[in-house]
Amino acid sequence: MMKRLLLILTLFVTPLILSAQEVKQKDSVKNGWKRSGNIALLFNQAAFNQEWTGGGTSNYAGNLSLTYDFNYRHDKISWDSKLLVDYGITRNKDDKYSRKTNDRLEFNSIVGREIKESEWYASFFYNFKTQLAKGYEFNKDLDQSDPGYRTEKNHFMSPGYMQFGPGILWKKNDNFYVNIAPATAKFVFVDEQFTAVDTGVPGALDAYNEKKYYGVDANETSRFEFGASISGYAKFAIMTNVTAENILALYANYLEETKNVDIDYTLNLVMKVNEYITTNLTFQAIYDDNAAQGFQIREALGVGVTYGF
Repeated sequence: MMKRLLLILTLFVTPLILSAQEVKQKDSVKNGWKRSGNIALLFNQAAFNQEWTGGGTSNYAGNLSLTYDFNYRHDKISWDSKLLVDYGITRNKDDKYSRKTNDRLEFNSIVGREIKESEWYASFFYNFKTQLAKGYEFNKDLDQSDPGYRTEKNHFMSPGYMQFGPGILWKKNDNFYVNIAPATAKFVFVDEQFTAVDTGVPGALDAYNEKKYYGVDANETSRFEFGASISGYAKFAIMTNVTAENILALYANYLEETKNVDIDYTLNLVMKVNEYITTNLTFQAIYDDNAAQGFQIREALGVGVTYGF
């Protein structure tokens, strides 16, 4: 576990060190609101006719993403919020169903009050995340027409995560900050259809407890945790027209399994061709032992249309 944590920290901290060498002064921002957003559509497609002898399956894939930042300043008060929305699907020619490649709805907000004349703030943060659409698990041993070929595993607000708590914020500017919250409340919400267990059936409860649905007890719809949270954000230009965005979130539950640190790290690399065309690379690594026994890895690369507002 420590090796995994050190790897993620290295990926995040190295860009922080590099960007720290370039940032000399705190942002000087006038009081009031500052807003910006970005919409990107990535599309990939491959097609083969019957005479094609090289092998291959016709397919298409698309991903739509939205980011929106709204930041507020008033003297010593700083309030930064970010909305992240991602949804992607892919489908092969011979498949009956399309499959999700990405599904994310997340909102982050940190409010802080500057401590004297420094880069430190007394802070309070809020985080919410879930997914937009249903997710399925596919049984490759069954025919696609079989009702058991795909099984619903999750949907909107199942799971849903909410975290909040007071802390201390170190902030160089809007693109470079770290927040430490040692007293964080965390809630996990799920639909009762995934936790329903008939306790009158011998062995049913034991079978469920061997692999709880996102850590939630049988016949319950939520789980409460209390622990420590560390979140960081670093966005900087690697070179002309190439921007790297790093987002890191760590969480340790005081109530149980304290040594198991939940990790969520995302790297977004944007290579700008012109005002509207970009090449985007996204890498995400998640470790949450209540969801999966090991790292969940997602990587996406594509050329798409981007619009900033």
